[in-house]
Amino acid sequence: MRMITKQDYFKTFKNQSYVEQLQKVERKFETFRNEAAGTTELTIYGIIGNSYWEDSVSASDIDSALKSISGDIVIHLNSPGGDAFDGIAIHNRLKKHDGKVTINVDGWACSAASVIAMAADELIMGLGSMIMIHEASSLVWGTKTEMRKEADVLDELEEGIIDIYMTKASVSREEIRSMVDAETWFGAQKAVDIGFATSTAATDAKDKEITQLRTQLTTMQGELEQLKNQSQSNEPNPAPAAKGTRFIF
Repeated sequence: MRMITKQDYFKTFKNQSYVEQLQKVERKFETFRNEAAGTTELTIYGIIGNSYWEDSVSASDIDSALKSISGDIVIHLNSPGGDAFDGIAIHNRLKKHDGKVTINVDGWACSAASVIAMAADELIMGLGSMIMIHEASSLVWGTKTEMRKEADVLDELEEGIIDIYMTKASVSREEIRSMVDAETWFGAQKAVDIGFATSTAATDAKDKEITQLRTQLTTMQGELEQLKNQSQSNEPNPAPAAKGTRFIF
């Protein structure tokens, strides 16, 4: 097996419609402490991989960052994917984190990045964002025996990745396997429908609006109740009826 390049990687996509856009996703990896929200934000943009892809974000990068972070984290994810094992390692590292993990898919979560997305306690799909799952691939040069061995490794790798997808999926394992084999792209709502994502940015915006309206109504009801009580307390007490007076209704 020889080293796979970024060009080799993108050639493995069955749907080449988005490849040009995906290749333009630049590396960005940074952390920011949001004191107001009490969370730490991580940005993970670009290829997922190890050191031989210099513009990639690796599992080592994530591990180093998380060692200095405690509490809830919010991740902004936009990646065409990359090295499957780095994606798996990042997923497992995030699952071990001691706080809530919220992941926002800002653009793409393809291939290895889709595995990372499954580590979220809450996965929010941005407007127009997509998740893509597909078969594992590698480049092999050698004998038929070596190629069969590599195929066996890919089979095992895929089973492990499907195990990860099944921690979220609301459909059967066989359906997920068929989607992996076919290379399937999920828009925001479709990702929610299948169980991968918990909500979309549009849903969150509507929920916030409804919450705000409910809060306003509760406040108004409280104010009306106060006015009613004040009005009753300001009313003069009725004069006591004269002894022996008879009231007729």
